[in-house]
Amino acid sequence: MASAATAVAVLSAVAGCSDGGDAGGGTDRTRELAAQTLEWSACRAPSNEEGGGTAPSPLPGGARWECAFMDAPLDYAKPDGDTIELALIRARASDPAGRIGSLLFNFGGPGGSGITGLPSFAKEYEHLRTRYDLVSFDPRGVGRSEGVECEDDRALDAFYALDASPDDARERETYTNALKDYATACEKNSGAALPHVGTTNAARDMDLMREVLGDDELHYFGISYGTELGGVYAHLFPERVGRVVLDAVVDPTATAEQGALAQARGFQLAFGNFAEDCVKRGEACKLPGRTVAEIQEFVIDLLARLDEKPVTGLGERELTQSQAVNGIVQSLYSQEYWPYLEQGLDEADGGQGGLLLALSDSLNGRDQSGNYNNLQAANAAINCVDDKARFTAEQAEAKLPEFRKASPLFGEFLGWALMGCSQWPVPGTWNHPDVRAEGAAPIVVIGTTGDPATPYAGTRRMVESLGKGVGVEITYKGERHGAYNGGDPCVRDVVNRYLLEGKVPAAGTVCP
Repeated sequence: MASAATAVAVLSAVAGCSDGGDAGGGTDRTRELAAQTLEWSACRAPSNEEGGGTAPSPLPGGARWECAFMDAPLDYAKPDGDTIELALIRARASDPAGRIGSLLFNFGGPGGSGITGLPSFAKEYEHLRTRYDLVSFDPRGVGRSEGVECEDDRALDAFYALDASPDDARERETYTNALKDYATACEKNSGAALPHVGTTNAARDMDLMREVLGDDELHYFGISYGTELGGVYAHLFPERVGRVVLDAVVDPTATAEQGALAQARGFQLAFGNFAEDCVKRGEACKLPGRTVAEIQEFVIDLLARLDEKPVTGLGERELTQSQAVNGIVQSLYSQEYWPYLEQGLDEADGGQGGLLLALSDSLNGRDQSGNYNNLQAANAAINCVDDKARFTAEQAEAKLPEFRKASPLFGEFLGWALMGCSQWPVPGTWNHPDVRAEGAAPIVVIGTTGDPATPYAGTRRMVESLGKGVGVEITYKGERHGAYNGGDPCVRDVVNRYLLEGKVPAAGTVCP
């Protein structure tokens, strides 16, 4: 989903058809911006707000990462007005003679940093680097691109520990007030950029990047929310679509409510697959229960107990019910995380919630020193600028029966999460994005059957929405969020041949 699993982290809303009010214009200033020369230099280490860590390591063969800033209009409806600085990162093609151009990446969120994301996945894309400069960026409002700022670290600790599934009038008031305080802090600390961080502007930024980087067409690899961003780009600039891959597809037809319901079903499906694996392993599984239903009841009971009384977490922090749900969700993104989920649930049942809390911290962008990056702040800002929906507490509560039916485990939390934008100071722009791209070059659209965050059904809807002859549907049978980075040889071969050789795969291809 556009918000991925962060919908359970209190503030998420599903991005969902308008131009956002920011239309481009052909002025002297826009031509000046398109002609700007980027000053590439060695990349510095990311700050705490950007996720922390060290500067990216050299690539195979000693190639170095380069970073630069690009100026873009703050408001594309006022191209002669203020500008915003957008941060880019690049690794040059290893075979300059065979170079096709730049391949631009967005790794999702919304709110994910391309500056930190691309180097972390560099090994997965090394083969693509033979013919492309690998390029990514922090979208406006994210990381180095004048990142949205909301509450400080101490306030965020309290915010994410908050009961996100209120049981009575007092808890509903507390929840509503917390959302209001968060939104107020975002407005106070984020300045003039807050109304302009939506997906339509990010798509226009990508077209400016294309031009500044010297490419006639945009070659693009979008994952999760990055598929929505890619679809919006294709709608705005169909004649400039080059070789485009959309992996882990957001359903472009879904409203906020429909998207949240789909996510509830998706995470419920993923948990069922996890529990089924546990049952098959018999006594080797640490969790009580001989059936999927019994394991689910164990987790429901554990969460109810945590609602009444949190358990020991990390340091002085306890594991609350909301943080436990976040930890479970984080573990369902990939089958590789299932052992941590099993261990974390077993330990929490015994009164030790450190592992589930650490998983929740990872989802929320908190490091071991207690510093939060701006992932969730940017996620909230982008979703709330995109999405028109503003649910009151009464409206969200009325939806709970449907959400509980969709997911006994996650429905309550995703139902209340509909309120995520209820207090936001900036109005939304669409009910769902317009991705119609008649006349665009073929776009490869990959869906994973067991994807919890962007359920498989959205793949076909993206293909249909792009228009006849544009979307090329590929299915990966697996349990993870995103197919290409899972390493499946079939998916890799299909994508690599398309991006490197221009060979469009047969529609309906199934991997493995």
